[in-house]
Amino acid sequence: MQRTLFEDHHHSFRDAARRFIAKEIVPHDEQWHAEGKVSKEMFRKAGEQGLLGFEVDERYGGTGMCDFRLNAIVDEELQMAGVCSSGFCITLHNDICMPYFTELTNDEQKERWLPKLVSGEAMAALAMTEPGTGSDLASIRTTAQRDGDHYVVNGSKTFITNGINSDLVVVAVKTDPSERHKGMSLLVLEEGMEGFERGRNLEKIGLKSQDTAELFFKDVRVPVSNRLGNEGEGFLNLVRNLPRERLSIAVVAVAHARYSFELGLQYARERQAFGQPIGKFQHNRFLLAELKTEVELGQAFVDRQIEALNQGTLTAEDAAMSKYWCAELQNRVADRCLQLHGGYGYMAEYPISRAFLDARIQTIYGGTSEIMKEIVGRGLGL
Repeated sequence: MQRTLFEDHHHSFRDAARRFIAKEIVPHDEQWHAEGKVSKEMFRKAGEQGLLGFEVDERYGGTGMCDFRLNAIVDEELQMAGVCSSGFCITLHNDICMPYFTELTNDEQKERWLPKLVSGEAMAALAMTEPGTGSDLASIRTTAQRDGDHYVVNGSKTFITNGINSDLVVVAVKTDPSERHKGMSLLVLEEGMEGFERGRNLEKIGLKSQDTAELFFKDVRVPVSNRLGNEGEGFLNLVRNLPRERLSIAVVAVAHARYSFELGLQYARERQAFGQPIGKFQHNRFLLAELKTEVELGQAFVDRQIEALNQGTLTAEDAAMSKYWCAELQNRVADRCLQLHGGYGYMAEYPISRAFLDARIQTIYGGTSEIMKEIVGRGLGL
């Protein structure tokens, strides 16, 4: 099905992104997979290529184009190249972290941080989750006590994407522990701050080359000038950005599902059984026909939501629907196409096996499928 979402300059940009990925990521993917993190040199090159911080104003090195189609193109090309894990640092930086730095910063903060975020000199991360909290964000226990011109931060975070490589970390803290939602604020912690320590690079079943870390804060003195937005408005600012985050996950999910489908289709054409390609058997033809249809349906849904985000009309309920359904689709397609590979699908050397493992997290982070259904259900007045 032909997509009508993109214009001529988007196609040119896609070609440039594809060339960059083929040159700077694909050749190193296996090495980074084994090492558990990517080279930050690649990230700097992504900045030089103009693949970071599209919406940042030109005066700070960006393009000033608030067009999520550019983000989606990069996300899709990473998935279709089979390097979703090695490129996830870019997706998180662009889609999820950048709005905090473009929308909540004052002029001084913009001058200090935005040029580095666009050039790739600084990689961003977002730290919300704690060992004892997941979906219940209001229950975080990391505190930030005001002390003159500084906050003194104590606590810890876990499952933080870009946790090892990041230079700037947006941290959700409790500036008023007596309050739940209204007691939360956002602080930017910087690499090198005394008392800010990174724990182990967590071992995951998928997304192996994407560093995921524990973060520890012991009496970290953070200047008040590093606060994003007003004190006590952190929860509102996090919630405001969640629809975009969940749409990003849906974009990745559909592109990854398409990649898994293509792996299954190619194998069905090549693998011989009982004297013919396995794709000739009716069951397998029907299976692939079903998956193809579902991927196209998901793509149409996501494309419409990208337009809505650009227009400022994307709702929390719509974003939750796309995140829930597309992430489940991604897992379903990867599972069925691994099954189509038979025993070979269980072998780590086959790309479908990694696709299967990388897909699993998508129904968990950014809000579980169960939480997404709750959001949609509440929107129905139930």
